[in-house]
Amino acid sequence: MRSGGIICAGNWIVDIVHAIDRWPAKSDLVHILHEAEGVGGGAANVVIDLAALQTGLPLHAVGLIGRDRHADTVRAACLAAGVTAHLAEADATTAHTHVMTVPGESRTFFYHGGTNDLFGPDHVPMDTLAQTGARIFYLGYLNLLARLDRIGPDGRTGAADLLSAARASGLVTCVDLVSNDGPAFRATVQATLPEIDHLFLNEVEAARATGLPIAGPGDVAGLTAAARALLAGGVRRSVVIHSAELGLWVGEDVVLSRPAPVPPERIISPVGAGDAFCAGVIFGLHEGWPVAQALDLGHRSAAASLSTATATGCVPPLAALMPDHPPLRP
Repeated sequence: MRSGGIICAGNWIVDIVHAIDRWPAKSDLVHILHEAEGVGGGAANVVIDLAALQTGLPLHAVGLIGRDRHADTVRAACLAAGVTAHLAEADATTAHTHVMTVPGESRTFFYHGGTNDLFGPDHVPMDTLAQTGARIFYLGYLNLLARLDRIGPDGRTGAADLLSAARASGLVTCVDLVSNDGPAFRATVQATLPEIDHLFLNEVEAARATGLPIAGPGDVAGLTAAARALLAGGVRRSVVIHSAELGLWVGEDVVLSRPAPVPPERIISPVGAGDAFCAGVIFGLHEGWPVAQALDLGHRSAAASLSTATATGCVPPLAALMPDHPPLRP
């Protein structure tokens, strides 16, 4: 087992993914072409994708689940991935989502928050985690963890308090957003920024978090302006924006990276592609790689994830995904 490690906390969701032949009009009927079930959510996707790289890096899964069939699915996924599970239990339904996807197009989520809405700092064994030697504490998704998203009288979110405790334990904090169009989206993000070392988000989330206009996934000027606004709002080290067209790192330096095109016939579902990108970049951060190589691994991981219907399952080992990767830490 190598030294170091990454802790992934936050959303654990069971995704039931339905591939449908077309999107229905109101009251219409469409056919389900295929159905698959797997775990999803920020913490789940990132830690399982990291495990798929097969580097021997210690990985820790943190979250809150129920005592039901979906909880069994979560625990089985952790066991299969070989990650250390720190999963608390509650008398509530484990979070789950029905994902409707038209092959080759986008997807729509019907989500039941369940235990994710109850997840709080008291479910995170920070003292135990701090003793593992881990270097990075990932939290995802902000704006899909009701208790942590709540802004208190001091103007801080529960997530900010949790991230502060992680930073006080010597951990670097990474936070990922979700494309939720709730009325408190921007306020929640802004109230958490000062405790975030590295913030991950896509172009839609960047626009919602800042209120700045972004013309689309390739709008480098608009995305850079949004990233700089988030840094000015308190992000400590970098803002990493990903889209289907690019990866953009804005910190002390600005690094732009573009992914290799993926043939349409290889794309089964985009579910989980953003999390796979995040996992690749976070791994590069952990290893101290140059930013360009970390972004490259993120792109390769995201491209591999497009070949499965669920949020995880197609990221290959690092040796196959990136044979020319920089050296790993011992």
